[in-house]
Amino acid sequence: MPVFFFTISMMLLILAGCNSSKKESRSSNQINYGSTKDIRDINPHLYNGEMAAQNMVFEGLTKNEEGKVKPALAKSWAISDDGKEYTFSLQTNVKFTDGTAFNADAVKQNFDAVLANKERHAWLDMVNEIESTQVVDDETFKLTLKHPYYPTLIELGLTRPFRFISPKSFIEGGSKTGVSSYVGTGPYKLETHKDNQYAHFVVNEDYWGEKPKVSEVDWKVIPDSQALLLALKKGEIDLIYGADGDQLNMDAYNAMKADKAAFTAVSSQPVASRAILLNSKRENLSSLKVREALTYAVNKENIIKGVLNNSEDKADTLLPKTAPYCDIELKSYNHNVEKANQLLDEAGWKVGENGIRMKDDKPLALTFSYNSQNAQEGTIAQSIQADLKEVGVDLAIISEEKQNFLDRQKDGEFDLQYSLSWGTPYDPQSYLSSWRIPAHGDYQAQLGLDKKAWLDDKITQVMIEPDEKQRQTDYSEILTYINDQCIYIPISYSKTKAIGKANLKNITFNDSQYEIPFEKMFFE
Repeated sequence: MPVFFFTISMMLLILAGCNSSKKESRSSNQINYGSTKDIRDINPHLYNGEMAAQNMVFEGLTKNEEGKVKPALAKSWAISDDGKEYTFSLQTNVKFTDGTAFNADAVKQNFDAVLANKERHAWLDMVNEIESTQVVDDETFKLTLKHPYYPTLIELGLTRPFRFISPKSFIEGGSKTGVSSYVGTGPYKLETHKDNQYAHFVVNEDYWGEKPKVSEVDWKVIPDSQALLLALKKGEIDLIYGADGDQLNMDAYNAMKADKAAFTAVSSQPVASRAILLNSKRENLSSLKVREALTYAVNKENIIKGVLNNSEDKADTLLPKTAPYCDIELKSYNHNVEKANQLLDEAGWKVGENGIRMKDDKPLALTFSYNSQNAQEGTIAQSIQADLKEVGVDLAIISEEKQNFLDRQKDGEFDLQYSLSWGTPYDPQSYLSSWRIPAHGDYQAQLGLDKKAWLDDKITQVMIEPDEKQRQTDYSEILTYINDQCIYIPISYSKTKAIGKANLKNITFNDSQYEIPFEKMFFE
């Protein structure tokens, strides 16, 4: 009997050891990523899902990397002399993870699916510029445009909507009402997903390109940013990554950056512009002098030092000079309380007994709405509230759920809102293109401008301008006008930030702030 129990005990110990080894092996080859957001619906032809997750599973004909357009599912391409025809030679022996061949037929079916939902993609001018698509042969696809649309190759490499999903996943031959499964050609495939809890990705063993060193990624949803940080400190997750303030605040970032034995903290080059949007169609902001005064009143240096902990550079213009076509001379609005007061006086707003300016017996009262999930936005709003009070402006802060914030943006029911440009590779072309879409806050904020129609037409024109010199002239006119009208108060040029466990190596950044290059990371 004692021998029997000894044997059983030894077997249990051996099994426990095996399970422990398996667990260690799994964890050493799996990134546990923590996010405040669920991946949601990652159909690459729609906009509900997290772009970082879409990028893991789906690929395009091109990719934007290191500031250049590089081959992806298209190994090469030829452009006609008139700039209207693009002939793509496709990668060979590529399959979707359901075994379906990736070929020109699959490319055309995906393009057709996107074009069947053209209105949803109106922010991307390329959708409106496509004349026809053609299967030349299995390995060759031709795209014909109405005009020589210069951002074509850039926009084919964006995270959505021109990424490819297996045609077997289509519902009734398309994707606009949803898809039956998330099947792509990318380095990872989605294995399991439980809403608002987790998503588990595994490596695509048949991936046509360089395989990731990490074979699994577990996406853990932790809605509270403080709980997210605690999970990293306790070793429950390996990585926090993102540009949004609801992912990572600067105090925590700097504190963990100092603990180099436990964590690796990295930040990207500037990728996008933080700004405050001023709604010109609102009564108290319809005057250019008032908008200009607010621009002078905001102390950007205080925000950068006090809120962003000097982690970002001050923005004098909406888009940085490093962005294509943006290296132009524009008027700067440096903090100047005296100038702000002068402009408000000239606009007829006089300081009342309580320190708030009045005109026609009405106070100069404004609202600043922001997404309550983003604590950083709230702190910036408080800083601006103090700045505006100094010049006699009563600013009320509205903290609201994200959907309410977006509804307010779409309807134009705001005075001030937080604005973030889309960054590379979207700036300037895709970002400016979106200014013409009524559902966007930029469009709503610009409706009070005398030359709004001219602005929209000029943006349409620059996208199809074949002459590089004229294109630069057009961009200069657009950016000069919007700068002089003080629709935006540029604050800083934002950076994507990440904190990982010290043994997680090669934490890098893609050109797009919305993607996470898990496939390049590895453990030591």
